[in-house]
Amino acid sequence: MARGTAQQPQYTVNIAGEPQGAVTLSVSGRITLDNLNAFTAQARAVFSDTSPAKLSVDLFGLSYLDSAGALALVQIEGEAKAKSISFQFINATDETSRMINLIDRKALTMAPLISGRVTANLIEQIGEASVSFLNDIIMVITFLGELLRALMYSVLHPRSVRWNDVLFYMKRAGVDGLPIVSLISLLLGLIIAFMSSLQLKQFGANIYVASLVAVGMVRELGPIMTAILVAGRSGSAFAAEIGTMIVNEEVDALAVMGFDPIRFLTVPKVIASMLVVPLLSLYASLFGILGGMIIGVTGLDLSAYTYVTQTMDSIDTFGVVSSLIKSAVFAMIIAGIGCQRGFQVRGGAESVGASTTSAVVSAIFLIIVCDSAFAIILYYIQM
Repeated sequence: MARGTAQQPQYTVNIAGEPQGAVTLSVSGRITLDNLNAFTAQARAVFSDTSPAKLSVDLFGLSYLDSAGALALVQIEGEAKAKSISFQFINATDETSRMINLIDRKALTMAPLISGRVTANLIEQIGEASVSFLNDIIMVITFLGELLRALMYSVLHPRSVRWNDVLFYMKRAGVDGLPIVSLISLLLGLIIAFMSSLQLKQFGANIYVASLVAVGMVRELGPIMTAILVAGRSGSAFAAEIGTMIVNEEVDALAVMGFDPIRFLTVPKVIASMLVVPLLSLYASLFGILGGMIIGVTGLDLSAYTYVTQTMDSIDTFGVVSSLIKSAVFAMIIAGIGCQRGFQVRGGAESVGASTTSAVVSAIFLIIVCDSAFAIILYYIQM
């Protein structure tokens, strides 16, 4: 006979019968989570001490049994059957039987939900990556359709747009990004002017450094560098914000209240990005030209007036307009991908981090692809 500690609910276990024969295990008192370890150890000792051919567990004196105690009894039953020992519960009250029947015996022997991972060969890895990439493209296209529908609704119903949020995201994506855009663009203009001057001055063509910097910054480097910086700053923030709302079930609450999550959360971010990124692009081009002028004036013996004049002669309206259009498209990609990755979050903080990383990487990849398409299209338009 054994008892739990003074702080634990009391229980009593009596063993009767012949070793290697029919053994009865009488349990009385309370079997709960508090004394579960001691009870389980004592009950399982029956198998090693008596090696019974038949085991009966008498539950007549059991006054209380919680789910943990019921699980322990079912595990003893399973262990007996695994040892080919005839087993039965006897004298159980209706309440005790109901508690034991709550335990799903099949679930105890079921294979784990996540099986051990087996390293796939190269062909299987390529196949899995291809299927994952295809599914990702389908989800992005589906989200794009929903976003375009929400934007069209906002155009037809401008009062439905949360303009206060648009202004808030314009500040976050635009005004707050001015310092880093200024610094990067200025340094980029300095580097381009310096490296190009090393080659051009061999032919006495220093004056063309201004044209090279101006065309490069306005048509290509200004929009694409701005887009990459905004993707790193704002695209990741959009994904993390919506992903955290998904984890906290705030998006589900919006849907229950009758709000469209795409229209409520994504449209203000997209509109704000499409308004400020083109302006940031012009701002970046201006600072890139300024960086080139610093090199031209200090290292190439060019006057500020000469540099500005050559720059103005190199820039045309078509280049500026195409730069603004590209920047607006890049902005839509950044905000759209950031929000789409945020809505994909399932799980906890780890999933939010993965989606944030994916938003930045995917946005930069799509920006490069889109810029390549623009380069080809604009080339044939100018022909």
